[in-house]
Amino acid sequence: MRIMCLDIGEKRIGVAVSDPLGITAQGLDVIHRKGIKKDLLQIRRFIDNYQAEELILGLPLNMDGTKGEKAEEILRLQSFLAERLPVPVKTWDERLTTVAAQRVLLDGNVTRSGRKKVIDKLAAVFILENYLNYKARSAL
Repeated sequence: MRIMCLDIGEKRIGVAVSDPLGITAQGLDVIHRKGIKKDLLQIRRFIDNYQAEELILGLPLNMDGTKGEKAEEILRLQSFLAERLPVPVKTWDERLTTVAAQRVLLDGNVTRSGRKKVIDKLAAVFILENYLNYKARSAL
């Protein structure tokens, strides 16, 4: 079962997808936000093209686990998408995934402009990997 993940930012949405067995995560693309209706069309296109059966949204919790304004926005978006997409839409804790993605890119000597182009996609990969690892542990 393929699972898709979105790392949703103000200007960009990072997109990652699992392999058909739900074991590994690969970065797909970055959606440049153009309004909720156009963003929805892009997301639906990715779901259809990759035959995803589940959608995970990164949930930006505060470090103490509480929900701030950004987390509340994602929860509202989750409800919006759940009403309009043919797959279950869930959230997953994304704390420190952008920091981890930054570190990987810095360690790889990726330029600032290069990091800006891929950071959201890489963060989506990390979120999805965390979710897939959780599912694998839960299945034991």
